[in-house]
Amino acid sequence: MSKKNKADNNGFVYSTDPNFHFSNEEEEQAATLPPAQQKLRIHLDTKQRAGKAVTLVKGFIGTEEDLEALGKKLKNFCGTGGAVKDGEILIQGDQRDKILQWLLKNEYKQSKKV
Repeated sequence: MSKKNKADNNGFVYSTDPNFHFSNEEEEQAATLPPAQQKLRIHLDTKQRAGKAVTLVKGFIGTEEDLEALGKKLKNFCGTGGAVKDGEILIQGDQRDKILQWLLKNEYKQSKKV
């Protein structure tokens, strides 16, 4: 059953205006920068993870698909699990050295290791 005015993520439920349509205000994703122009930062995080260490890769500029692809390559190289959430790549364990090695080998800029 299709409704004309379905609820959206912004909290709108109903409108009395017959011409009202929910607008999708999605951000236009920037084109993916080449690896030499990416400024990625590598962090180690243990907060809110029950004491487990997670390596975060932040600062990627590009489409969600390219971020997912980079995350998959890093997970395969490190041999661990992980995820891509909120524009960040999460890799299980303290993998900072391996990730830095892979990024430099694949022509990414020198990343900070925190």
